[in-house]
Amino acid sequence: MINRIGVLTSGGDSPGMNAAIRAIVRAGIKHGKEMYFIYDGYRGLVEGNIERVDRTSVANIITWGGTVIRSARLPEFADPEVRKKGVEQLRKFGIDALVVIGGDGTYMGAKKLTEMGINCIGLPGTIDNDLACTEYTIGFDTALNTIVEAVDKLRDTSSSHQRCSVIEVMGNHCGDLALYSGVACGAELIISPDHMVPKEEVMTTLRDLKTSSKRHALVIVSEKLFDVKDFAREIEKETGFETRSEVLGRIQRGGSPSAFDRILAARMGVYAIECLLEGKSGRCVGIINNRLVDFDIYEALKMQRDKHEQLLKVIATLK
Repeated sequence: MINRIGVLTSGGDSPGMNAAIRAIVRAGIKHGKEMYFIYDGYRGLVEGNIERVDRTSVANIITWGGTVIRSARLPEFADPEVRKKGVEQLRKFGIDALVVIGGDGTYMGAKKLTEMGINCIGLPGTIDNDLACTEYTIGFDTALNTIVEAVDKLRDTSSSHQRCSVIEVMGNHCGDLALYSGVACGAELIISPDHMVPKEEVMTTLRDLKTSSKRHALVIVSEKLFDVKDFAREIEKETGFETRSEVLGRIQRGGSPSAFDRILAARMGVYAIECLLEGKSGRCVGIINNRLVDFDIYEALKMQRDKHEQLLKVIATLK
């Protein structure tokens, strides 16, 4: 029987993590369980940075970005001997189960702990939306809105100076932030792993816009594809558009979570506790067709991401 449950966040932070933490703690207490914060992710687990909490410990955090229990990366957690130290700390505090919030690396750590006798449930906390087992990850919507707000502001100055703006957004090899923000902002071109545009097509499109007296152009690019500064210089040389590059960077991770992310996090947090009480372990939570679901972590990590065929059709139609 599970009596004590810990919660940790690992990897990159994302808006909505605090809303999930709040839901997990309050749902656990509602069911008569003792709840514990594990600070600094798996590193804090190994070091025993653990504290019992109550309802008041999560008061007023639903509006905050980041994570109140902090996050850290610990590549060494892949080592079974390091994980044993984490299990020892959990045994020391009498913690039977964990809810972990993060991405695929976080999930893998949770699955390995499950195999060592600790009941674990994973929640998808990442702005990248790169987990195939869920349509939306906690933090994606907020990051998307941050990008849209930034691009709308860049559009004003781009239009004033009749420039082309090449804007790099995050995603870590997943193109969702680029695709969604590109459609939302009416970008002339979107370049992502799911929507690679040949360089000559980029240049032809922008040359045509320039000759048609278009006052500005927006090009949204996923990170890690190429150097956007070099690309901007090449565009200026080839098309005649005065061109500037912008890398939005980690500003996309911060800020108060959107209503969508707060609600998603709350639903997932409560569902995670329900999964543990039903005896489930080594599972991760997702949302598909607005219904909460759970999958074996190994199976979830093998799933193929949605190729967004409908969204790509919209892009092709509107360009």
